[in-house]
Amino acid sequence: MSELTNEIQRRRTFAIISHPDAGKTTLTEKLLLFGGAIHVAGAVKSNKIRKTAASDWMEIEKQRGISVATSVMGFDYDGYKINILDTPGHQDFAEDTYRTLTAVDSVIIVVDIAKGVETQTRKLMDVCRMRKTPVLIFVNKLDRDGKDPFDLLDELEQELRIRVRPLSWPIEQGVRFKGVYNIYEEKLDLYTPSKQTITESIEIKDIRSPEMEKHIGSDQAEKLCADLELIQGVYAESQGTADPVRYYSLVEQYLQGDLAPVFFGSALNNFGVKELLDCFVRIAPSPRPVVAEERTVDPEDPFSGFIFKIHANMDPNHRSCIAFLKICSGKFERNAGYRHVRFDKTMKFSQATAFMAQRKETVDEAYAGDIVGLPDTGNFKIGDTLTAGEALHFKGLPSFSPEMFKYIDNADPMKTKQLNKGIDQLMDEGVAQLFTNQYNGRKIIGTVGQLQFEVIQYRLLHEYGARCQWEPIHLYKACWIESRSAEALDHFKKRKYQYIASDKQGRDVFLADSAYVLQMAQQDFPDIRFHFRSEFG
Repeated sequence: MSELTNEIQRRRTFAIISHPDAGKTTLTEKLLLFGGAIHVAGAVKSNKIRKTAASDWMEIEKQRGISVATSVMGFDYDGYKINILDTPGHQDFAEDTYRTLTAVDSVIIVVDIAKGVETQTRKLMDVCRMRKTPVLIFVNKLDRDGKDPFDLLDELEQELRIRVRPLSWPIEQGVRFKGVYNIYEEKLDLYTPSKQTITESIEIKDIRSPEMEKHIGSDQAEKLCADLELIQGVYAESQGTADPVRYYSLVEQYLQGDLAPVFFGSALNNFGVKELLDCFVRIAPSPRPVVAEERTVDPEDPFSGFIFKIHANMDPNHRSCIAFLKICSGKFERNAGYRHVRFDKTMKFSQATAFMAQRKETVDEAYAGDIVGLPDTGNFKIGDTLTAGEALHFKGLPSFSPEMFKYIDNADPMKTKQLNKGIDQLMDEGVAQLFTNQYNGRKIIGTVGQLQFEVIQYRLLHEYGARCQWEPIHLYKACWIESRSAEALDHFKKRKYQYIASDKQGRDVFLADSAYVLQMAQQDFPDIRFHFRSEFG
């Protein structure tokens, strides 16, 4: 096996997604602990403990205890190179998460045992299904009372529209929580609340063994046996295998995105996390072929990659932007010349970095599946492609039509330059979208939710020293417009002059102030195509 093949096959690049508060960032912390990437896990919610989660490094994240931007973290574990992308759970930052899902090979979904499947989880699963991304589910917070595990499995299947297969099974929950039986490894993992980790792991291949009674009592042993037999009957048969544990078909169906393995545990108490990680690294896919507009790119092809995220001010002391590059194929080398396809020019990178949240270190080489940070002085926008020479365009990096709009005005005329630079960089990050109204020249910010306006205002002030103020504007939708007929497009823009804007890329956008206005425009101008999603590229 060549060095390139070996390096690619040991990569595991995945995103952790969930509804807010399901414990996603806590799970990320514990995974990093096992990888030796951090030594103390941060308390994401507690203000008493001044450490904060390693993946929540922006000041506003530390204050609010939520993730507002995707963090990238890499570490080695058990011979594998793990790349975790911890995404924002809050729906106001869903677009950042949607784009992140284009840069991963698999996904771990975190579900709260008490709350079950929530709105945001459903939406994110739709994106995974659309892309056939393999999904593994971690049911969290077993140390609290919640839903019956069988009811939860039914809910997962119905709500996420995917078949599930438990690979571990809880013994009670809440204050009575005793641990889990690890079906995947045929072990009994016992839980002691004060220890905050697995205190004992006993190999028990025969679930009716007297050993089981000895550790969890006869009533619990009997209930566990009944549960496991039911699991074997209901879930194993549906996969066409009689063997409940060593099954080839499960892994195949998981890799095709048709079946989701389920683990139970408590991320806060570090219980069940190592078992999840051990199974994940073995069954999760290494980097897969990526579809470009020109052809399908194999991970072992010459170097190629695309920019899926841009982040300003990772280091507040240096006003720098970092472009996040997902390597799709081949090997990236520092100081090698690569073709920037949109500009059609060769660029070299001497300061490419790998990430551990905001801590970063210079890398000399990286392989397909890795995420590297490239210093950006305005050369990149989301969706840009870098290659060893071939003209490739990776697709599927959508920008969705915003749902909330406000005029942004300068509150300090002395800081106009700083404000403009701040808006420019934050929009490049994909935090929100900027439209310039052609009628009055005013700047309009479009977002998915109210919280984004607060984040923009906070970051403009604290990272750029610029004060902004918001003015309400009543708009229903912003949609991108195009037409095969230049004459028809010109006529439409003249008729709707007050409602025409341009986005940051200079594309025409129609700002409809009501559903009725939009509907009438679609009827009256059949030659105009209205898009509610723009593909970068």
